[in-house]
Amino acid sequence: MKSSLRGLAALSLAAALSLAPVVAQENPVPSTEREKNSYMVGVDVGRSIEMVGPDLDREAFLRAVGHALEGGEPLISEAEAAEVGPALMQRVAVRSGQTIAGMAPGSEPPPVAADKVGLLVGADVGRSLAPVKDEIDLPVFARGVATVLDGSQPLLDDAALASVREAFTARIQQRMRKESEAAASTNAAAGAEFLAGNKTAKGVVTTGSGLQYMVLRQGSGPRPPHASAQVRVHYEGRLLDGTVFDSSYARNDPATFGLSQVIAGWTEGLQLMPVGAKYRFWIPSELAYGRNGSPGGIPPNATLVFDVELLQLP
Repeated sequence: MKSSLRGLAALSLAAALSLAPVVAQENPVPSTEREKNSYMVGVDVGRSIEMVGPDLDREAFLRAVGHALEGGEPLISEAEAAEVGPALMQRVAVRSGQTIAGMAPGSEPPPVAADKVGLLVGADVGRSLAPVKDEIDLPVFARGVATVLDGSQPLLDDAALASVREAFTARIQQRMRKESEAAASTNAAAGAEFLAGNKTAKGVVTTGSGLQYMVLRQGSGPRPPHASAQVRVHYEGRLLDGTVFDSSYARNDPATFGLSQVIAGWTEGLQLMPVGAKYRFWIPSELAYGRNGSPGGIPPNATLVFDVELLQLP
């Protein structure tokens, strides 16, 4: 049943986009706040992808947008994306008048599969809209995209779109601030509770700053001589719930950096380690990324867990 509903949704979206000029005549102006927001976002997205419009299968594009908004993985494989992306950019470059090395003047680059282009671009657009997915009416969004790609008369003029955009942006920013504040408060309390219990665990040492560590493997080499020393390490970083947000092990690529270039918990903790050692650090948010968190999966006021292996002092 769920699959059938998703298929019907994709068909309705495709119809909304392909028949947008007809629909516009029947319902010329978005009337509710949600419709206006959705149309404005659609117009903005249409303008951002206008140069790829000639190579874009719209049904595939909308299907990929909807799928991404539902939290699904991209409908195009990494291998296909790696092939389609550069070919698409080459076609866009030629359309914009750029000269491509190795191509004779006036010649056309190889064609690309329009459905693959739609899936690629739709996945990117869907991911970018995920934070506001509850604000978007996809059929109205599709009409906004179609307005640009078809070059048809806009249902809202530039002044109206600007007004909608300003109000929409302000409301979303206010909502995100509230959500961030709530998350920061929750994470701070969870971190404090965890660290209070963890400091009594066998083998855990708590420093004066609040950093906690455990020796997983002893080392016999030298320690970093000062707080700006260069180090080479392997590491894995996790949230308290076990979510891995960064790992040099996964990349099979140790990191080299100066201790003055990293978070305070690392600067302090690595100076405790001899070369060859492996430690586990529990780093309070004030010694990590604090109230702001960090792009890439670190929430505000998050207490972090790192397993760190000091390989050498370059």
